Amino acid sequence: QVFPSQDPLDRADFNAVEYINALFPTEQSLANIDEVVNKIRLKIRRLDDNIRTVVRGQTNVGQDGRQALEEAQKAIQQLFGKIKDIKDKAEKSEQMVKEITRDIKQLDHAKRHLTTSITTLNHLHMLAGGVDSLEAMTRRRQYGEVANLLQGVVNVLEHFNKYMGIPQIRQLSERVKAAQSELGTQILADFEEAFPSQGTKRTGGPSNVLRDACLVANVLDPRIKQEIIKKFIKQHLSEYLVLFQENQDVAWLDKIDRRYAWIKRQLVDYEEKYGRMFPAEWCMTERIAVEFCHVTRAELSKIMRTRAKEIEVKLLLFAIQRTTNFEGLLAKRFSGCTLADGTVKKPEVPPPSTNPFLEDETGAEGDEIVMEKSDTDKPKKPKVPDNPFHGIVSKCFEPHLYVYIESQDKNLGELIDRFVADFKAQGPPKPNVDEGGAVLPSCADLFVYYKKCMVQCSQLSTGEPMIALTTIFQKYLREYAWKILSGNLPKTTSSSGGLTITSLLKEKEGSEVAKFTLEELCLICSILSTAEYCLATTQQLEEKLKEKVDASLMERINLTGEMDTFSVVISNSIQLLVQDLDAACDPALTAMSKMQWQNVEHVGDQSPYVTSVILHIKQNVPIIRDNLASTRKYFTQFCIKFA
Repeated sequence: QVFPSQDPLDRADFNAVEYINALFPTEQSLANIDEVVNKIRLKIRRLDDNIRTVVRGQTNVGQDGRQALEEAQKAIQQLFGKIKDIKDKAEKSEQMVKEITRDIKQLDHAKRHLTTSITTLNHLHMLAGGVDSLEAMTRRRQYGEVANLLQGVVNVLEHFNKYMGIPQIRQLSERVKAAQSELGTQILADFEEAFPSQGTKRTGGPSNVLRDACLVANVLDPRIKQEIIKKFIKQHLSEYLVLFQENQDVAWLDKIDRRYAWIKRQLVDYEEKYGRMFPAEWCMTERIAVEFCHVTRAELSKIMRTRAKEIEVKLLLFAIQRTTNFEGLLAKRFSGCTLADGTVKKPEVPPPSTNPFLEDETGAEGDEIVMEKSDTDKPKKPKVPDNPFHGIVSKCFEPHLYVYIESQDKNLGELIDRFVADFKAQGPPKPNVDEGGAVLPSCADLFVYYKKCMVQCSQLSTGEPMIALTTIFQKYLREYAWKILSGNLPKTTSSSGGLTITSLLKEKEGSEVAKFTLEELCLICSILSTAEYCLATTQQLEEKLKEKVDASLMERINLTGEMDTFSVVISNSIQLLVQDLDAACDPALTAMSKMQWQNVEHVGDQSPYVTSVILHIKQNVPIIRDNLASTRKYFTQFCIKFA
C-alpha cells in the first residue's frame, strides 16, 4: 500500500512454482534459462546493495538525535533565562511606579475625605439651621414655609442615618421627630377648631393657613393626613345623618331620590367653598362621595331590616333604579382611585357572546320569536358592571330581592293561568297549511317575559337571586309543558266495535275513519312545533343565565330536566300521529288478513283494502307534512315510526 508495485515478487500471495511456470511456459523457453537466472542474480545484488546502504545510514541516526536534543535543551535554558530577566525588570518597574503613585493616592484619599467632610458639615449646618427654623415656624403656624422646609430637613436627615451614633446628630434627629409630632397635633387642632365635630354648624371655613397645613400633612406621617380627611368628611356628612335618621319620613325608600339630591348639592357646595383648600391628589370630592355611599348603604340596610314587611316590589325596583343611576353618575364623575378597601372590585369584561338572547341580533329570517317580539326588553349587553362604583350602595338591596322573586313567581303563575284560559276560550289554532304549522303565541309571550325578568334581575344582582329566579323559570317551564302543551293534546278513545268487510267495502272516498279530526291533527302539529321551539329557546335561556350569573354559581344553573320535558312532549305528539294513522289503516289490514281467497273467482284491478289504506294515508300524511314544514326532522321521525 505504501509502495505500490506491479512486480510479481512483491505480491503477498507469491508462489514460486507458479512464477517459474510463468517464466518458462514451454520446453522451448528453457533455452533462455541462463539469461533469466542472470537477471534474477543481478536483481538480488541490487537489493543487497540497497539494504546495505540503508543499514549503514541508520547507524548514525541515534547519535544525530541525541545531538539535536541537547541543542533544544540549551535553547530552552537560554529562553528561560531571558524570561526571568524580563520578569525581574517588570517587578522593578512596578515597584518604581508604586513609589511614584504613592503620593498621588494619598492626595486622592485626602481630597475625597475632605469633600465628604465639607459636604457633611454643610448638611449638618443646614440641618441645625433647618431644625431651629422649623421649630420657630411651627410656633408661628407658618405652614407655607414649613411645608417646603420640612421636606428639605427630612431629606438632609437621611444623609446622617449612618452617624446616629453621634450624640449631637441623634439629638437633632429627635428634635425633628418632636417637631413633626407637634406639627401633626397642631394641625389636627387647627382643623378641629375650624371644623368642630360636635354639632352641625360649621363655625370655620377655608383659609390659607389650613391650605398650607394640608401641604405640611403631605410630608408628615400618613396617619395625620388620614385623620384630617376622616374628621372633615365626618363633619361634612353629620348633617346627612341627622336629616335622614331612621325615624324620619325622608329616610324611607320612596324618597331615596332626596338622599342623592342632597349629596349632589353638598359636592357642589364643597367644590365652591373648599375645593382649593385640599390638594388635588387627595381627591376629597370623591372621598366624600364614597363615604356617603358607605353610610347610605349601612343606613338603608338598617332601615330595610326594621321595615322589611313594608317593602313592595315596585318600591324596591324604584329604589334600586335610582341607586344604580346614581352609581353610574359617580362612575362618570370619578375614577374610583380612593376605593382601596376592596368593597367594590372592577370585574373582568366577559368575551363577546354569541347567544341569541343578546340585543345585537340581526334578526335573521330564522331567528327566535323572542328576539322579534319586543325591542324594549332587549338587554344592554351582559350586565357586568364596568364601573368601580357598581354595587357600592345597591348591594344593600340584595338580601331583600326575595320580594322581587316572589313577585315574579306570582306573575308567572298568573301568566300560565291566563294562557290556559285563553286556549280554552279561543280553541285550537286554525289549520294554516301555507305557514307550515303555527307555534302557539303563548310560548313567545312566556320567553319574552322570562327575558325581561332575567335582564332586570341581573341588573339587581348576579348572585343568589339569579339562582332563585332560575328555579322559578324551571317551575313554570314544566307547568307550561304539562298544562299548555301536554294538557291540550287530543285524547285517544277506544273504538266502538270493529268494522266488517262489507262496511269497509262500502266506504266512500270522503268518509272519515281516522280518530282525529283535521283540527286535532293541526293542533298536535302545532304543539309539536311549539315544544321544539321551547326546547331550543330553553337551551339558549340556560346559556344566557350562565352568562349573567357569577362564575362561582354557574354550575348550579341546569335546565336539562326542562329540556327533557319538552322532548317528551315532542315524542308524545309524534306517537299520537302515528297511532292515529295506524288506527285508521288497521281495519283495512284486518280485512286483508280475513279475506277468503278461495271464494275469489275474478281478478280485479285493486283490492278494496288497498284502496282504503291509500285513502287514509292520502288524507293524513299531507296534512301532517304541511303542518310540520318548519320541523322537517320530526316529520321524518313520524314517517320512520309509522313505517
